[in-house]
Amino acid sequence: MELKNEKMSDDLFYAIQKEVIPQWKTGQDVDFEEAVEYQKSIPEHKRFYKKLDEADAKRVTLTQPRAGVALPELHIALLQFLEQEGQADLLPTTIDSYTRHNLYKEAEIGIEESRKNSTSMLNGFPAVNFGVEVCRKVTSAVQNPVQVRHGTPDARLLTEISIAGGFTSYEGGGISYNVPYCKGISLEKTIYDWQYVDRLIGIYEEAGVRINREPFGPLTGTLVPPSISNSVAVIESLLAAEQGCKHLTVGYGQCGNVVQDVAAIQALRNLTELYLKEYGYDDVAVSTVFHQWMGGFPPDEYKAFGLISWGASTAALAGATKVIVKTPHEAMGIPTKEANVAGLRTTKQMVNMLRDIRLINTVEVNAEAKVIEAEMNSMLKATFDLGKGDWAVGAVRAFESGIIDVPFAPCKFNAGKALPARDNMGAVRFLDYGNLPFTPDLKDFNRSRLQERAKVERREVDFQMVVDDIYAVSEGFLTGRPKGYMSLYR
Repeated sequence: MELKNEKMSDDLFYAIQKEVIPQWKTGQDVDFEEAVEYQKSIPEHKRFYKKLDEADAKRVTLTQPRAGVALPELHIALLQFLEQEGQADLLPTTIDSYTRHNLYKEAEIGIEESRKNSTSMLNGFPAVNFGVEVCRKVTSAVQNPVQVRHGTPDARLLTEISIAGGFTSYEGGGISYNVPYCKGISLEKTIYDWQYVDRLIGIYEEAGVRINREPFGPLTGTLVPPSISNSVAVIESLLAAEQGCKHLTVGYGQCGNVVQDVAAIQALRNLTELYLKEYGYDDVAVSTVFHQWMGGFPPDEYKAFGLISWGASTAALAGATKVIVKTPHEAMGIPTKEANVAGLRTTKQMVNMLRDIRLINTVEVNAEAKVIEAEMNSMLKATFDLGKGDWAVGAVRAFESGIIDVPFAPCKFNAGKALPARDNMGAVRFLDYGNLPFTPDLKDFNRSRLQERAKVERREVDFQMVVDDIYAVSEGFLTGRPKGYMSLYR
């Protein structure tokens, strides 16, 4: 395996495919030529890329839940319920954890147990086990486009079956589905495996079938500074574009400060488009996805609805193409379909009311976007230099050296030295830069913002701020203030 950011040759792709297809018995049902014809038969209103393009043109934010259960009949019923009762614009098929780890025998046992108990004993839909025909039953049973969402380091067989099965959008990437999820799998391997995924989608593209691709934006979902997650999204976009993907949706997870979140989406779209064009990918379309709060949720449903509404409002104000919706049961585990509908309808109400209002290009947002873009550029340029012009090699070396560093990630190939904390306005800043290649001005900016908070709270800038901020939202606040803080102002 030699990792490089070059379009995978046909000889190499088909040699790997001969190893991928036999990984599970349903692989043998994949027939590319027949799958192309099936994809072309899917109505335009059910094509993911088409609906995203129309949303951007109309300046609306689409809603999409997360959802998946073990049995096809139950999964279809769930998606139909979310479409009809939840008014979801886009639909998911969330894949179970066994499939995410390529444990198809274990997933098979989970299917059998689910049938015995007449309920889902898996936390998602085992698409590989059911294969192409069952996936087509799922995707054809609803009126809206359906996307595969998962978390799989080696998603090659899942991709083969999913696209042949009629899904028109596919989530993930070699960095974003490694660093936040895995401990000991190398970035070389996951980036290489995801080059196969992107090349497969590129081959469909060349056959006249457009599949939307979405890198996973939130990463660990815990106090991830916008410039970190945005930089990963740009790199994964460049890697996907090299393999022939033409329609990309870059994502971002809500941090909490509305100005920073709006600026982050603005910076994400701007720099993704800029870097794609700069490196020769002029024909790639870019849209955005805003993920509602990915951290701890309050157990109180009413407070959870407040958090959902806050995320929905921010997505609309940022002009995100779509928003991934949470439920009021996040603190309690896998939500019921009714809870999922409640989150969807709450979100739909907010994005509809704010449809004609945008915060983009205000003075405050532009100033914040300028900071985010400066931090992104410092990491991206250093990554490119480390790779000597190769983004795949550069990404591996950037993580090895801490040039890019995702907070609170389990991956041993992530430096884990950069630490975030909130400033006095709740925006996420850097408490410790680790080896991030920031200029003195950027470091001074982050430091000064945290010092402002420390002065107000009458304490030092230290690790306790990080701890307090991690638990704050589940306790009803954005910023983790010290005990007795409010008494200072009574």
